[in-house]
Parts: sequence; structure tokens; C-alpha cells
Amino acid sequence: MRDAFVNALIETAEADKRVWLLTGDLGFKVLETFAEKFSDRFVNAGVAEQNMIGVAAGIAMAGNIPYVYSLGNFPVMRCLEQIRNDVCYHNLPVRIVALGGGLTYGSLGYTHHSVEDLAVMNSMPGLQVIAPGDPFEACAATRALAAIPGPAYLRLGRAGETYVHSAPPDFIVGQAITVRDGTDCSIIATGAVLAIAAAAADLMVEKGISVRLISMHTLSPLDVSAIQYAAATKTVVTVEEHGPGGLASAVAEVLVGTEVCFRPMRLQAGAQMVTDTQSGLRARENLTPEAIVENLLSILNQT
Repeated sequence: MRDAFVNALIETAEADKRVWLLTGDLGFKVLETFAEKFSDRFVNAGVAEQNMIGVAAGIAMAGNIPYVYSLGNFPVMRCLEQIRNDVCYHNLPVRIVALGGGLTYGSLGYTHHSVEDLAVMNSMPGLQVIAPGDPFEACAATRALAAIPGPAYLRLGRAGETYVHSAPPDFIVGQAITVRDGTDCSIIATGAVLAIAAAAADLMVEKGISVRLISMHTLSPLDVSAIQYAAATKTVVTVEEHGPGGLASAVAEVLVGTEVCFRPMRLQAGAQMVTDTQSGLRARENLTPEAIVENLLSILNQT
């Protein structure tokens, strides 16, 4: 997703001179092309993320669209006061881009696990929260953010994520994408675990079970109609690389009071305390295609 984001941002900056990029002293090799092409719109703020958000707010107040780029937790947890007061309070078009959402940097441990960010950012006033499911969605989201008003948070994977879509999908902020339609059960996924959810859907189809797969790439504004569409199958599982307060919580608020069998698949309390590879942590947290299938089958066998 990283390369998809950078390439899309360069294309967007070529078309729109209001687009800036600020980085917290990282990503030099990846961002080199942008820095060379648009040196007057590139700022290395150093290891000073809170200042970087303040600078971005000022750039936005001057009529520009700054994208702020850093790793996982750093542009979120470290900068929350600046995001809330400098960006959201003034409804500024600052785009906060977090590379390595979820357990992407699992081997670096607790400080680099970004598993509370969706809950935190979803609570900020007016902030649009987007977690693309594959590189196609990441590219489309990057472009879309240059054309919408107000602040936004873009949660990316790192690099090497699987392309789930066979071609660039129609991408509109706030409108989920139906990746595959089905009638027996539904999987709603957000972020880079979309590929895991898609693999689970394939396994279910092999068992003769029709699966509806939805990419909920935007958590705010939430596509309630897509959740209701998924609920028509009467069995819904959510999949996310995040703890409480993310996708599952949002879906549960829509489904409360219905007769839908709902089961969230997300990180358990304390997941951020463990250090391992991303794949190892995902297996530990049952975020695998096989675990999703087991969950769905257990629900379907009870109904």
C-alpha cells in the first residue's frame, strides 16, 4: 500500500498545486521522487510529530491540502491533542497518513503496534477515517482525499499487500464496496485484512456456502446501508486488525435490536503486549482464513 499511496500522491500533486507532503524524518527512499519533483511542497519536520501536525494545520489554513506521513502510532497517539484542537476544531483539510496500521510492525513490539487508532480517530469531530483494503483502494483513497473537504485519517498497511480486486474498483469515501455477493452469510472487513477475509470467502464457497464480502474501507462516515445489506443474510462476521472500538463496535451499533447472528473477529485485550511477526500475531489472534471459516460454520450450524 505504501508504494500505491506515494505514486497516487505524486500524480495528485502534479494535478493540484495545493497538495503538500510532510514527513516525520522517515521514508526518504520512498518519498525521494516527491521531494525532488515538489521540493517547495515537501517538508521533513524531523522527529517532531506534534509540531508537524501544527505546521500542517498552518499550511492548510493558507489554502493548501497537506498530507502528513508517519509510522503507525506516531501521527495518532503522540499527536492527538494537535489533531483534535488544531485540525478538527478548525475543520482543516489535513490528511493524516499512518503507515503500518494494525500489527504490521509486529516484530518491533508494543510501541509500534497500532491497534487503537481507529477507535481514537473515529471519536474526533468531523474526521473522516479510511482504511483501504488493498493497493487499489489505497491509490483511490489517496486521490479521493484531495477532493473532499475537512480533515481525514488514512490507515495503510506497509508494502506487499495482496490485490483483492481484479481491477480498480469504484471508490467513494463513505460507500463500502461489495467485493463478492452471496446469500448465506456476510463478512465485513476493513483495512489490509481484506485479503484474509477474501481467502476465507473462497474456502466457504468451496464448501458450497454463498458468502457476501464487503470492504468497509471508510469507518467515518459509516456506510450504514452496506451493513444493513450484509445483515440480510442473517449471519455477519466482522474482520479487523484492531482492538475494541473499531469496525465491530460500529457494526454492532447498527445491528443492535435485530435478529442477526453477529460475531466480531478482532484483536483481544492485551494483543499489543506481544512481539512477533505480523503473520505470527495474526495466527495468535485467530485472524486467519481458517479461523474465519470456523467461526462462520459454527454460527451457521446453530441457526
